[in-house]
Amino acid sequence: MTGQTAAEHGRAEELAELHDPLASSFPPSLTGRFLFWLAVAFSLYQISIAAHVIDLPSQVMRAVHVGFLMALGFPLLALGRGFGAPLRTFCWLLAAAGVAVAAYQWIEYTPLLMRAGDPTLTDLVFGCIAVVTVFIAAWMLMGPALPIICGLFLAYALFGQHLPSPFNHRGYAFEQVVEQIAYGTEGIYGIPTYVSATYIFLFILFGSFLEKAGMIKLFTDVSLGLVGHRMGGAAKVSVLSSGLMGTISGSGVANVVTTGQFTIPLMKRFGYRPAFAGGVEATASMGGQIMPPVMGAVAFIMAETLGVQYIEVVKAALVPAILYFAGAFWMVHLEAGKRDLRGLSADEMPSARKALKEGWYLILPLAVLVWLLFSGYTPLFAGTIGLALTGMLILGAAIAMGMPSTAVRVIFWIVLGVCASAFFKFGINALLLVLALLIAACAAFKGGRETLKVCRDSLADGAKTALPVGIACALVGVIIGVMTLTGAANTFGQFIVSVGQNSLFLSLVLTMITCIILGMGIPTIPNYIITSSIAGPALLDLGVPLIVSHMFVFYFGILADLTPPVALACFAAAPIAKESGLKISFEAIKVAAAGFVVPFMAVYTPALMLQDGGALAGAIGYWPAVAYIVLKALIALALWGASVIGWLGRPLAVWERLIAVAAAFTLVAALPITDEIGFALAVVFGLLLWRRKAPVSA
Repeated sequence: MTGQTAAEHGRAEELAELHDPLASSFPPSLTGRFLFWLAVAFSLYQISIAAHVIDLPSQVMRAVHVGFLMALGFPLLALGRGFGAPLRTFCWLLAAAGVAVAAYQWIEYTPLLMRAGDPTLTDLVFGCIAVVTVFIAAWMLMGPALPIICGLFLAYALFGQHLPSPFNHRGYAFEQVVEQIAYGTEGIYGIPTYVSATYIFLFILFGSFLEKAGMIKLFTDVSLGLVGHRMGGAAKVSVLSSGLMGTISGSGVANVVTTGQFTIPLMKRFGYRPAFAGGVEATASMGGQIMPPVMGAVAFIMAETLGVQYIEVVKAALVPAILYFAGAFWMVHLEAGKRDLRGLSADEMPSARKALKEGWYLILPLAVLVWLLFSGYTPLFAGTIGLALTGMLILGAAIAMGMPSTAVRVIFWIVLGVCASAFFKFGINALLLVLALLIAACAAFKGGRETLKVCRDSLADGAKTALPVGIACALVGVIIGVMTLTGAANTFGQFIVSVGQNSLFLSLVLTMITCIILGMGIPTIPNYIITSSIAGPALLDLGVPLIVSHMFVFYFGILADLTPPVALACFAAAPIAKESGLKISFEAIKVAAAGFVVPFMAVYTPALMLQDGGALAGAIGYWPAVAYIVLKALIALALWGASVIGWLGRPLAVWERLIAVAAAFTLVAALPITDEIGFALAVVFGLLLWRRKAPVSA
């Protein structure tokens, strides 16, 4: 086995399976079919909520969402883990308990409001059931890391009064803690669950429908056609296709196991080392969470937490995302040059023009989504419209294929486009009516019925994909509830502020380390929520703009999936690359240099995230500051890439690489005269390259 022992390969597969025990399809058994249709019902319920076909109080809507997660999650996990009869029965009992909690919240909604602060014994019993089922579901799905962290917070709420000062609190009764965590909107049913039940689920469905419609093939073919023939074209295809997938997916590990199935073997076939191929795919896939317009689930939670429009989060992420992928693109170009890895031959490449000509209509929902978001519409409205348009295109394409001539098809698409535009005047109901007519038309012929099955499967797959995100959002509400109740965030925040009064850089490094340590085994969402709740206010007190401080912890929460020893994205790539996950992780860190550099630069110069503030913008103006910091970041990334790979048109000597490292570091460090030193060293490095054109040995 190339580059790794059988034991390492087994560990990689085991960790990948641990991360996603729901990777397999719904089993063909009677139980599997029941769960399949339950997943379809879950998706239809969420669509009905988003389209306001069903209107429920916010608390009830969140409780029903978690009830569906429990009802679908426990039996699917039992099947995916291959449990025996006793454990399967236990999982079904837990699923029933989760449904009972949701039903209780719905039935007792008004009485619960009336007796807030004075829960009955029945309230406490159902509250405890809610907490226990969410903990067990998260443990079964994601392993012990997140439940243990949340359990420590819960223990702090119950027993923290016995700790020494300043870590102690005044003490809270058991009833008060249970009510805080299991009822209201500051615990399990807090902002993360609200976002999961609205934006996140809708955008997951949006991505699921586009994938079923052939968006992965379109992105891959376009990427191959554009860059496949260039030096190192195979790896550049990985960066470009994964970045494009990120615009609709926002899930790093999901990107690895979808686009990676094609790109990693392709990179290996053209000479890239297995570890480097896996690192490129993991890095590019994780970048999907910061790639506008959809980004990852965290972006929606951030917008809701900060009380800003989603477009403000997109604006802050735009330039860093471009730099992130530009950095990855540059690294694979240098690696290809160093090893003389040529591009694909002409007969191996599809035509990008042909791919766009055949699949251009798939881009329309994404284009409409972007336009709606940038026009100030809410993500929920934009996502609902985008999903409806995707359904219309899939169903309309099935009907158009059976039409007798091109002219008739053109007329059909024009009429369908006019009907789709009716939502501007008549709202979502107009689109629902058009969808109903298209469904009825498709049901009348064989090809249409096959298309309806694809849509049905997309609904089921979308619900299954949403399970890990939804369960993580519910469990991390425990942390929010405890910190709201006890004010626990203040202690760590005060420590960061005290460090930052002497050195903001040390505070940032401390926050970065916290994010990466927390990210060892827990998803990006709870990582962001924990660190932003603790470190976000502290960084704000140190003068860092609010959205920049949250983007800082967001970035390093994502990079935690690339950093050893856990590196979930890298271990997901390991079985495909047939290489050790740890080796892939070390390569991914090199490729993802921009992810480590950009957040620090943005703190000192917020213009990098298109935010006001900072000494530079005050001195030379906002747009000149944006241009300057972007140029500086590009130069720093170019120098870092050359120093790490050891090649820039020719092999670099060790001392040349050291000059490049020094130049890159001083350009990133925002200290007096470091910019001047960095530019001077960059000029020296450039002159050395120009004068020494003959190859040298490193």
